[in-house]
Parts: sequence; structure tokens; C-alpha cells
Amino acid sequence: MKKISVFAVFFIYCSFLSYISIAQEDGQKKLSFKDVVQPGMFYAKGVYGLKSMKDGNNYCVIEHDSLNAYSYKSGKLARTILTTKELIPEGDTVPLKISGYTFSHDESKILIPAETESIYRHSSKSNYYIYDISAKELSLLSSNGKQRLADFSPDGQKVAFIRENNIFIKDLNSGEEKQLTTDGEDRKIINGSTDWVYEEEFGFSKAFFWSPDGNKIAFYRFDESDVVEYNMQMWGELYPEDYRYKYPKAGEDNSLLTIHVYDLGSGQVENLDIGSETDQYIPRIKWTQDASLLSILRMNRLQNKLEILILDTNTGSSRVIYTETNKYFIEITDDLNFLDDKKHFIITSEQDGYNHIYLYTMEGKLVRQLTRGDWVVKSMIGYDAKRKLVYFTATKSSPLNRDLFTVDLSGKIKKLSEKEGNNSPKFSANYDYYINNFSSVSTPAYITVNNHKGKVVRVLEENEKLLETTREYGFSRVEFFNFTTDDNVKLYGWKILPHDFDPAKKYPVLMYVYGGPGSQTVVNRWSSNIWYQYLAQEGFMIVSVDNRGTGSRGEEFKKMTYQELGKYETIDQIAAARYLTTFDYVDSGRLAIWGWSYGGYMSSLCITKGAEYFDVAIAVAPVTNWRYYDNIYTERYMRTPQENPDGYDDNSPINHVDKLEGKYLIIHGSGDDNVHVQNTIDMVSALVEANKQFDMQLYPNKNHGIYGGNTRYHLYKKMTDFLMENLKDE
Repeated sequence: MKKISVFAVFFIYCSFLSYISIAQEDGQKKLSFKDVVQPGMFYAKGVYGLKSMKDGNNYCVIEHDSLNAYSYKSGKLARTILTTKELIPEGDTVPLKISGYTFSHDESKILIPAETESIYRHSSKSNYYIYDISAKELSLLSSNGKQRLADFSPDGQKVAFIRENNIFIKDLNSGEEKQLTTDGEDRKIINGSTDWVYEEEFGFSKAFFWSPDGNKIAFYRFDESDVVEYNMQMWGELYPEDYRYKYPKAGEDNSLLTIHVYDLGSGQVENLDIGSETDQYIPRIKWTQDASLLSILRMNRLQNKLEILILDTNTGSSRVIYTETNKYFIEITDDLNFLDDKKHFIITSEQDGYNHIYLYTMEGKLVRQLTRGDWVVKSMIGYDAKRKLVYFTATKSSPLNRDLFTVDLSGKIKKLSEKEGNNSPKFSANYDYYINNFSSVSTPAYITVNNHKGKVVRVLEENEKLLETTREYGFSRVEFFNFTTDDNVKLYGWKILPHDFDPAKKYPVLMYVYGGPGSQTVVNRWSSNIWYQYLAQEGFMIVSVDNRGTGSRGEEFKKMTYQELGKYETIDQIAAARYLTTFDYVDSGRLAIWGWSYGGYMSSLCITKGAEYFDVAIAVAPVTNWRYYDNIYTERYMRTPQENPDGYDDNSPINHVDKLEGKYLIIHGSGDDNVHVQNTIDMVSALVEANKQFDMQLYPNKNHGIYGGNTRYHLYKKMTDFLMENLKDE
């Protein structure tokens, strides 16, 4: 999208003292509501537009009005690659803004998108420009309409892109623009990009890929002719506009998908053999180290069987080199690397109950499991061919942390990171250096340059000013806790106590929940959620607890909600509410819960099925019936409605509205292409039928993020007022 036995109490009274010590003192600054929606002074500084140069010795960053290259080793400016003064299109006086950029492989040219228009949440189209670095010349990629997903060929002499669902190639030497496919058509045929559901749930929209030698392009073709359309009205004119797009809901038909290869030499398109089954998924394709061999990840519709096919694009022959099955489901990642010896590949899998790294031969034989233990590999960052090391982040020290490690091909693991928290590294092209973005609940982004052994070369950003600002405003600290439920399940949470906390007083509590499969809200990283600090200033305690079904605790913890989304998650959130009310300073009659998307689904279940414990709930853009959500996401966890009708209906908030006793606010954007406003409308219909009062806020034409114009101010003011009216002391 994404329980209490006489409780094992994690923190004791002495922890209160640390909070009292940071209470707002005389002269301390006070947050205004404007700070909530315009929190500029509370943003952590970062390093933007970061890319390693090909030589691995320098990296590029976007700074103000220029693109600069710096030395990893010394930190000195190596050169200014361009300034915006050089990015003035012909016939214009206003330079382009560098919001993104892509180097050609030889770093002689740069692609820069401009005048970008959003399509869905993750896709867009732009007018792309090409900047020739040595000639200092700027030229428009194409004057025939905006382009999508523009990508240099490996030799930098061509650019492939998508326009109106067809694939084009621009020859940068001759200026010729060649159309490779001709059957693209809106809401029917898509070449080289994805349909809505693949973009949203498999996480990619660029669906064409140059072969390593630049002689071929492999691409997806979607035929979505028979996928049912969803219709949204867009408001603002005398007659609202109908906006239609293809959206396959749970149990409904998908696009018919084929994989093709275009040969630049012959100009021919080959249709690759991906099997006779049409009701399946191809969540990834990827060229191997051999320019003629393409890997295709093939998955059945239930998403519990994954195969890797290797197709020879010269002969058309194919073979399966990897098969994995799971009694629940398999999640797709980008953790697949073909090694430069052309004989091996590495992949992550949950096959032993925890996500770990495995080494296979290209014939499909397991060489060895490289990592193992009751902890989770979160991301396989890359493979250093020179040192024969795999770099990865994992939860080895705690489910709340993200530590950085290496493992060699014999399985020897070495930890590179030192501080406990969240490490997010970006490596140089040759893996000699990496830039690490570290944070914890007490440390905002601390960005360093490190060598390949983990040693800090220098600090790029400490965010000391931000820390000082939080002290000036008397921010309450985030602290972790855990407890054990009646079902003997250990759950983790975090809490923010009110400013000027007094354990002798009783406080209202706002719980934040997401709770979806594999997600986590309880993580040891910095969060500048000024709204929570504002509410703490106003006397609220803020809490979040990760229920069963969330991530970093192993497969059984994550997947035990299979076919029953919402059931155990709600049990656990109720258990958390019961746990909190065992503390004298928590007012059991003033307990609220809120969430967005899956979290809105959860807060709706808690205020209905958990009506005994929750007094107030806010649901933003909630799913209220999984029958209304897309099929890839929903069926992965629920199977189809035809197979599992009770699983869909038993935990739909719509079917529990009769239990509502507290105050309930439901919010939605009418232009939400992800979680349709239909979810809210049908929830409202059920509430009215059950004669239950509620509050509702619609935002015309706003998507799942609900932003733009004055929207965010209005949204957070609405939620704040609702909480104040229903939870504050009279």
C-alpha cells in the first residue's frame, strides 16, 4: 500500500525523569500551527542529486544553481560540470531547473527533464534536454511532444524514450528520430512502460532495457483492452470531466503481457517465449553479464511461485535456472545480481524463514547460503567485483536498526557501520568509497564519506543547527518500549510524552498506525514530524506500535496475517491500547488512533471492532473493503475474493459499523487513483444505514497524498481541531 499478559513492562519510573529534564523551560520557544505545515526550520539538511562518477573517485551533487563534482578522498571541488546559466533553451530567457539528471555512460552528455507533468503517483512525462558537456551546448531531445523515461544507449550515441505508449530512438549524431512500435494506444496497448497496477505494486514504470552492448532493447508490452476501467470525476468546470483509466481490482482480469526484443541491426522485433500461461506476472526482466542473455522473473498469479528464466535472444532458447515456492507469498525486490564471471548470481530469499543472501551458479545449482540467522537482510546494495564482496544492510543488532555489512562469497560477514540506528549508503562506482546517511531517533541525518572498510573519511553534514533548534523548542524525545501480549507476542513501540510531562497527571493518547504487510513505523531513525511535537506541546502523548504482519521480524511474524488482513493487526493494536491504560498517567477515556491508507483501514477497524478501547479515530484515505483494492497487492496477501470471501468480509470495517461508539473522522481525496474514494463513500453509506454519526472531509481532485495549494494546512488543521474538540480537557 504498506494482547497483554500481565505485561512485561519495558520502561520504569526512572525513565520519566529524563523527560522531565527536557520540559519546556522559561523562555523556551513554542511551536505554532504554521510550523506543522511549513516546517522548513525543522528539516534535516541532506546531499542532493548525489551520483558517483564513472571513475569512482568523484561524485556529483546538485548545489544551488550548479552541478558539481567533488573528490571522495579530499572533499575538494573537482570541477563544475555545468551551471544553470548554460541551461537556457533556445528562444527562452529562463534557465532550466536541475531537478534530476542522467549521465551518458562516457559522461560526455547529460539528460535533463523539464516541464514535467505527473501521470500517476510514480510516473511522469517531460521535455528532455541533452547537454553536451565539452561543447557546452543544450538541445531539445524531441520537438514532437513530451517524452517519458528517456535513457541513453550504452555508447551514449542514442536515446530511447516513450511517447504515447510507443518506443522511439533518437540518434544523437544524425538527429533521426525512429519509432520502434506503432500500436500503442491509450487504455489499450502500452509499449515500454507499465500499466497502473505494475507501476504501483511492482514498483517500476520504465519497462524497456538496453542490452549491455547497446545492440538490442528488451521491452514489455501490455494489452489492457479487457481490463475494467475506473472512472473519477474531476471537479472545477461547469460539467465535471470524466477521468478514466484501467484499474484491475481484486479477482478481476489483468493486462495480457508479452516480452519482446528489438534488434537495432535488423530492425526486427522478436516475441520472447515466457510460457503458455497468460494469467501470470513478470515483475522483473534484467540483462545478464552476457549481452545475448536476458533474465525474466516469472511469477504465478497467487505470487507463491517464482522462477528465473534465462532466454538467449540470439537463438530464442530458454531455460529455468531458479524456482522458489512459498506456502504464503513471495515478495519481489531488486536483490538479484549476475556476477562478472558470467557463472554465478546472488539473490535474496526468505526460504529459511528470514530474508538472506544466496549464491547460485548460472545452471541453477545452490553454491551456498551467504548469510543466515534470526535477522533480516533489508537490502542487497551491490557486488564489488574487485574485492568479491556483497554489501548489504540488515537488522542483525535489532529489528529497529539498519546496519551495513559485507559478506564474501565464502559467507564471511563483516560489519562496517558503528553507530546504532539507520544506515543508508550510496557507493562509488568502484566501491572504493560510500556516502553514508545515518540517523537515529536522537540524531538527524549525519552524512559522511567512508572508505570501503567503513572508516569515516570526513563529515559532509552534521545537522547541528537542527539539533539546537529542537532544543530551543523543547522537543520531547522519542523513546522505544516493548511489551508481551496475551498471545505471548513481543511487540515494539515508540512514545513521545507531553512537554512538561508530569507523571501525576492524566494525558490523552494519540496512537499512529500503519500496520500493513512488511511495513514498520517503529524504526531507529530520525523523524521531523512536527505535528507530533505540536500535539505533545498541547498535552498529548503520541505512541506507535508495530503489530503482527509488519516487517524485520522474520517470515512467520510478517506472513501470519495471510488471508486475514486486519484481524491480528487489530488484535495487536487493541492490546497496545490496553497496555497503555495500565499506566496511571494515561487517561483510558481519551484514547485516539489515526492512520493513512492501510493505517486508515486499521484506525477504522480499531474504532469499530475495538470500540471498547478507542474513543476517537481518524482515517485518511482508508481501504474499507479489500474487494475495492488492486489485485496484485490484495491477492498477494488475501488470494482472490472468489477463493477467500470470508477473509475479505470478516475484516472489512464496513461490516462492523454497528459497533461504532466513539468519534470518527473519515477523510479522502476525490481524485485518489490508488485507494479510490469509493472506499469512503461505501463506508459512509454503511454508517448512515446503521444510524451512526461521524465526521467527513472530502478534498476535490486530490490524490492519495492529499496535497497542493492550501490543502495540507486545511487537512492538518481539520485533524488537529477534531482531536482538540474530542480529547482535550474541558
